[in-house]
Amino acid sequence: MISVLIPVYNHHIVALVKELHQQLMSSGKTFEIIVMDDFSESQIIIENSVIDSLSHTHLHKSSKNYGRVQTRQRLSDKANYEWLLFLDADVMPESPNFIQNYINLIVKDHDAIYGGFSYSKTAPEADRVLRWEYGRKQEEVDAKIRNTKPYKIVISANFLIKKSVFNSINSKITTHGYGYDNYFGALLKQNRIDVFHINNPVQHLGIEPSAVFLHKTEEAVDTLLKLYQDDKMKDHENGLLSFFITLKKYRLHHVFSYIYKAFDAQMRKNLLDKKPSIPLLQLYRLSYMCYKSNLNRK
Repeated sequence: MISVLIPVYNHHIVALVKELHQQLMSSGKTFEIIVMDDFSESQIIIENSVIDSLSHTHLHKSSKNYGRVQTRQRLSDKANYEWLLFLDADVMPESPNFIQNYINLIVKDHDAIYGGFSYSKTAPEADRVLRWEYGRKQEEVDAKIRNTKPYKIVISANFLIKKSVFNSINSKITTHGYGYDNYFGALLKQNRIDVFHINNPVQHLGIEPSAVFLHKTEEAVDTLLKLYQDDKMKDHENGLLSFFITLKKYRLHHVFSYIYKAFDAQMRKNLLDKKPSIPLLQLYRLSYMCYKSNLNRK
């Protein structure tokens, strides 16, 4: 009835899989858990191999690193059931009814269901605060708000989707990199997929160092800009891209490009500090996008 699919790269997933397995067994529904290791370090693979002893649970090991998009597709190809529950390796369900909450909605007329994201109320180490602050303010959003713009916050770390729908959408993503959740959301909207959001969160445990997250943020902006320039984001609910397009319309993107060139170092200093400003991060992303846009025109 349900295939739980977890791509993993250099993360320990035994605790997560055991929690999911217990909830699935309690549900009485037919299930499988498939974990796809994307060429992790050998010691982590050995430690994660414990999950193979659990019923209806399989750990598959890749011979090379395929990346997030292709690994999810490989998981879908191995899945036997109609409904796919994708979870990232660095999360943990908040509710003991996490699985049942999704199962209750399978009978409803939805194609994809997003459960949401949450963060610890306790701040992490000072050099990881940026990811934590961003997550709490931008990703930890109530389902009622998410449903007003259902294609805006589509986080691939926790969602249930029909296999046929996933394959149809994911097959349209032919390039690889970081930041393709934005494109997945746009494709869901362009194909009029029925998306519904609920409050069934997983807590994000894998809080990256601020420098790593800022680099990933730049990669995501690069991906979004490339998709826009390739005319692949015709219909979307991405706030950053909408703001960028408005700036370009009035040729104000040159001003924001200058802001990035002039204040890049000062902005980075704040963002990598122990008290980063999330509004400043949003300005950094926008000005970086404008700057890269101007570079690409040369």
